[in-house]
Amino acid sequence: MRPSPLPPATPLLVLGASSLIGRALARVAPKLNAYWLSRSMRDTPGWITADLASPRLAQDLSGIAPLSTVLALTPIWITAPAVPALAALGVKRILAISSTSRFTKAASPEAAEREVAQRLAASEAQFIAACAEHGLAYTLFRPTLIYDEGFDRNISRLAALIRRTRVAPLSGNGRGRRQPVHAEDLALGALQALADPRTEGQVYNTPGGETLTYRQMVERLFAALGLKPNIIAFPSWIWRLAFLVAKPVLPGATAAMGARMAEDLVFDDAAARRDFGWSPRPFRPSFPGVTAAPDRRRKSPPQSR
Repeated sequence: MRPSPLPPATPLLVLGASSLIGRALARVAPKLNAYWLSRSMRDTPGWITADLASPRLAQDLSGIAPLSTVLALTPIWITAPAVPALAALGVKRILAISSTSRFTKAASPEAAEREVAQRLAASEAQFIAACAEHGLAYTLFRPTLIYDEGFDRNISRLAALIRRTRVAPLSGNGRGRRQPVHAEDLALGALQALADPRTEGQVYNTPGGETLTYRQMVERLFAALGLKPNIIAFPSWIWRLAFLVAKPVLPGATAAMGARMAEDLVFDDAAARRDFGWSPRPFRPSFPGVTAAPDRRRKSPPQSR
């Protein structure tokens, strides 16, 4: 996937430059005509240190105004309240990132996960309403499971567990389908969407380029680490008990995570493919310094999407 360049006279303001997708964007588009905003400090040309939650945001950014286009890689609940300040700087176009978790966690047995889904839904509504009120043309991405080898807290954390223990625990049969999406593909896809007027006022599912079961996903991680798959499947009730015991040493881990291994978390990306050429990579992770194990399985015809 190749980015469609933004007009060279229009500097892009990237919010969340230190985020997972922000770091990926800096790698794949190092010569992008952009200002990079983050709360962290860095002595880099074009780097701006500011807090989107500050009531002085418009004043803090007035030195780089006027701006017309924003790529918001910050959480949607941080992006939405900042829209009025961005509009005051002359912004007319914005792309923001939400998550399909607003759907997949809406009925979770864990109250904290339900709250995340509710927060995402409310923030999306706030973002869209603010853009309409202040005259900003918006695009909203809802990615699935985002990964970036060695940096993310999902796929890479599981890979680290496999590397350390040489085993991967599985709840049930692991037949729930997944669509991992690489942060670099989201970064390039965002540039393409910003350059295409057909994406204005649209919300897009942006899953990865391959649908595979949770178990297949884990097998790919073993292969990427140069290891033979060693997967131990536990009944769901044992998994729930194990999480209760491990919760003090695994903050953020919940039994619901195990239950979702058997659930399909799959979304249709036809609109994104049609409107701005969304074409993400299949799930073939690669970790620095590791020679992947060869795939000796028989090649099967690709599944239709």
